Amino acid sequence: MASRIPTMKLLSLVLSSFLIVQIALASDLDILSDFLVPANQNNVGGGFFTYTGMRVLVNQSTFPANFTILKASMVEFPALNGQSVSYAVLQYPASSLNPPHTHPRAAEPLFLVDGSLEVGFVDTTNKLFTQSLQAGDMFIFPKGLVHYQYNADPNNPAIAISSFGSANAGTVSLPKTLFATNIDDIILAKSFKTDVSIIQALKLVLHPSKSHFKDGSGGVSGWAMMDADGTSGGSDRPKGNRLGFRLVGSGSVWIWVGCVWVAEVGPR
Repeated sequence: MASRIPTMKLLSLVLSSFLIVQIALASDLDILSDFLVPANQNNVGGGFFTYTGMRVLVNQSTFPANFTILKASMVEFPALNGQSVSYAVLQYPASSLNPPHTHPRAAEPLFLVDGSLEVGFVDTTNKLFTQSLQAGDMFIFPKGLVHYQYNADPNNPAIAISSFGSANAGTVSLPKTLFATNIDDIILAKSFKTDVSIIQALKLVLHPSKSHFKDGSGGVSGWAMMDADGTSGGSDRPKGNRLGFRLVGSGSVWIWVGCVWVAEVGPR
């Protein structure tokens, strides 16, 4: 019996290692049929395998004012479920950015159709790989790594097509994940080796609905506003395109901790 226990442990270790490797190598699971049909649909025709969401590109008369993604994943196109593929059309107005993000379930080959892009990704050794792309170029963003695309041209837009080896590659946007969620300000401040006030200012820009924050002592942050033309204006919240001077404190003690351009927040 004593000799059997190490043998069983060794066998378990080998089997576990094999399963971990298989999981690491897999993307979408293989299906045991030609395609998958939603449970609420019994009979499907050619329309089920057709996606018309990209027609807006053909009928588009003006280029989007902001960076725009048109996706065809299994969420938008259910026929892709089980097919291990999805697509996205990315439209970059002049000087626009697709912020640093990851796709946890697939690599991303990007084909630049028109314009120019500055692209890059960071590997697990924190090495940055960058490249300037011209129309007709292709670039691969490895699976799960942080990457970005930037249209540095101040006058011309750019268009790219991305494909993914998953029907639902997933997207984790670093700015939103870090500063537009409920991660505690102190955690972020310590992680970035900065002050809580800086973290709060970043959260304000990325998540303006949370325009007022509390400091560690219970004080509430406030605003002194200046309009874009340089004239002063008083308000308890940002309005329009103004420069917000951040004040943090309580009672008669308030500390100026910085300023940031803000946009219309709207009623709370």
